[in-house]
Amino acid sequence: MEIYIGLLVLFFVCLLLASLSKRPSSKNYTYYNYQPRKYYKRYVRDYNTTMEQDVENFLSDERLNEITSADRGTPSEHELITALLDYGIAPKAIFHDLYVRNGKYGFAQIDLAVATRVGIIVFEVKDYSGWIFGKGRQNQWVQVLDYGNKKHRFYNPVLQNESHIRVLQKQSEQFKNLPFYSVVVFYGNCELRDISFIPDGTFVAKASRLNEVLDTIFENTDAEYTDKREVMKILKSAVDNANDSETKTKHVKNIKNMLGTDRVFE
Repeated sequence: MEIYIGLLVLFFVCLLLASLSKRPSSKNYTYYNYQPRKYYKRYVRDYNTTMEQDVENFLSDERLNEITSADRGTPSEHELITALLDYGIAPKAIFHDLYVRNGKYGFAQIDLAVATRVGIIVFEVKDYSGWIFGKGRQNQWVQVLDYGNKKHRFYNPVLQNESHIRVLQKQSEQFKNLPFYSVVVFYGNCELRDISFIPDGTFVAKASRLNEVLDTIFENTDAEYTDKREVMKILKSAVDNANDSETKTKHVKNIKNMLGTDRVFE
């Protein structure tokens, strides 16, 4: 009887050793072996960290310091800059928070402008939740919240960015002849439910689709720059304008006066 028990124990020990020898080493199951390179992220969120620490980590990207500062613009604009850098666009080609002189309204504020081989890309960044509805030439778009119980109207960002491009084109004769591309990027937990009749050369996209937009733009032929230094000088000057607090104050005042909401009495 003892012999049978001994043989049975030996049999189970052999089975256990055989199963352990077939297990793959842990290095075969690392994160990097499973994920394609394009899905790597610069920052991997640790769920024990706070949102403040996330922001601090994001803004600590040394590449951002070449282009902007932590207290300038919005976190979404900083995220867009990082995405452009990850795409391969050189830091010196990216201009953030521009105030371009406009004879009628003083200044036009532009979120981002990028000088590329195919022309100048002008970005308008929006942070919204809910459902977004709108057409290219409508004056106002609609944000729908709470399953249709709340609606908020906002100025059509396509028209808004078109006006920014028109102001830029007035800055020099060269700018009048350069190709311009308008890109409206939506951040936040929103859905573009019914966006249509978008003009040629204009793109509306969620942030997650940005690379596809850039791929499409870069399929165009190279732009014919007559003086690249002039382009860089004008865009850099527009960035420097924002360093003047008086310029920002005047811009906000002009916008409020243009909207005229203070002259509406319900």
